[in-house]
Amino acid sequence: MDVELRQLRCLVAIVETGTFTDAAGELGLSQAQVSRTLAGLENALGVRLLRRTSRQVTPTAAGTRILARARRVLAEAEDLVREATTGDATLRVGHAWSAMGRHTVAFQRRWAASWPEVRLQLVRTNSATAGLGEGACDVAVVRSEPDRRRFSGVVVGLERRYCAMATDDAWARRRFVRLADLAERTVLIDRRAGSTTPQLWPEDQRPGFDYTADVDDWLTAVSSGRVVGITSEATLTQYRRSGVVFRPVRDAPPIPVQVIWWRDERHAHAGKVVDLLTELYRR
Repeated sequence: MDVELRQLRCLVAIVETGTFTDAAGELGLSQAQVSRTLAGLENALGVRLLRRTSRQVTPTAAGTRILARARRVLAEAEDLVREATTGDATLRVGHAWSAMGRHTVAFQRRWAASWPEVRLQLVRTNSATAGLGEGACDVAVVRSEPDRRRFSGVVVGLERRYCAMATDDAWARRRFVRLADLAERTVLIDRRAGSTTPQLWPEDQRPGFDYTADVDDWLTAVSSGRVVGITSEATLTQYRRSGVVFRPVRDAPPIPVQVIWWRDERHAHAGKVVDLLTELYRR
């Protein structure tokens, strides 16, 4: 079975652009060449990768799995070429919202001092795996439980939970809030990458919920006073926003911060990330 990088690039381009025509333009090929290249990949793998209708192109179940692997392979190939041609090895560390919070700067500086031959790149991707499942990074820092069938990882630290609210909210005069207090409010949740879920409350004390998919939209909505949010203390450091204040949620459990990687492919530098972050969080 021969699978070529050009075939994987073709698959990724079709999915990311949404059409064979746009993929052809991005790759500098004709639409017929794109169709033949994809057909060659499907024949080599023995599975159908895309569903094609007159309106859209979507991955099949097999296509979704292959797409994630294709992105990883292409990223590794790019790193290989970069390292061979420039001597510049790169480690991409993904995060969804708040990187490593107050430890972010120290992590970057300590990394540069300890391993100057490996360039560190922080990549923000708003997904449950902080870009790992999408092939955007090599390891990821997450604050929600990953799918253990696909990913492995370890907890490197714990972070307190805070309630975010508008500066003119009546609660802004409080020193702290409790989970039960929130039953009367609407809590804004990021269902894709957030660390807050309805399970944080007993069923009979759950607040109302609204939803967003981006930290900037989350902060904007909170500043309006229409909703409040529950977030990690890391957000306080990474996203200071006029019109928003934070108060600790006294009785909420802390948030485990994990470094994760692909279960079947632990990155060579994953251990260094774990050790350094564990030391920083311990401090």
